[in-house]
Amino acid sequence: MLTTILAPTAGRFWIAGRPHTDQIEIRRAIGVLPESAGYPQHWTGEEYLRFYARLFGYGAAAAKDVAQELPGEVSLRDRGSSRIGVYSRGMRQRLGVARALVNRPRVIFLDEPTLGLDPAGQRQMLQMIAALAAQGEATVILSTHFLDEVEEVCSRVLILNRGSVIADGTVAEIKRRAAPKALRVRVDVAAEAEARAALIQMQGVERVTAVDHETGWLTADFGADWLQQHKDEGVNGAIRSLVDAGVPILALEREGGRLSDAFLALTEEAD
Repeated sequence: MLTTILAPTAGRFWIAGRPHTDQIEIRRAIGVLPESAGYPQHWTGEEYLRFYARLFGYGAAAAKDVAQELPGEVSLRDRGSSRIGVYSRGMRQRLGVARALVNRPRVIFLDEPTLGLDPAGQRQMLQMIAALAAQGEATVILSTHFLDEVEEVCSRVLILNRGSVIADGTVAEIKRRAAPKALRVRVDVAAEAEARAALIQMQGVERVTAVDHETGWLTADFGADWLQQHKDEGVNGAIRSLVDAGVPILALEREGGRLSDAFLALTEEAD
């Protein structure tokens, strides 16, 4: 709907100051990388970008300049003259981002840009998205189900459930909507007994279990009722208890304090 492919059945929206009824102007102001994009295998990357530049009204010379410039912005500087048919999926995704930048948009929509990429390709794509957002020339809207990617690169989060907005805020604000259910802490194996004794005496802790005796990982589970009243006190309390007991903390993390946990909790509430 926001990219004008579908018309809203109710309500209104504005993109880059343009109302949803002004589809032509919205399309001039946005760039889009769809989840599934088709690419002409026999064209080179530069030919592909030059074609879209001409569609946006560039003259022949300007379109050529843009087509030669954009591959460098998406880490394809040395592959612009290669045929798209020999590109990897990650390279095609980066070419799709370059196409979304042809008209120097004010808003960029990226739909599942890392889908199907290997870990290295995912890392490159996320770094590129972060760089685009950091330039400040365009707002980047990332649509994805990979919430760890959202935590890494997004400044704000909007969660939809059955067509309704159920959460809107910064990543930290949304994460705080779900209280941590447990705390994982790693201590020196020799100090595991002292650590367990210190944690079990904490207010709100119902049990402490060893995750791995060989590495010193322990899990402290909090009572649900206590968590409702003390969402953020578990971590601080654990640190104080272990420090007071003279137990060095090697690592510490919350279970249930991630964006994915907040997403599950919020969607379950909405249902």
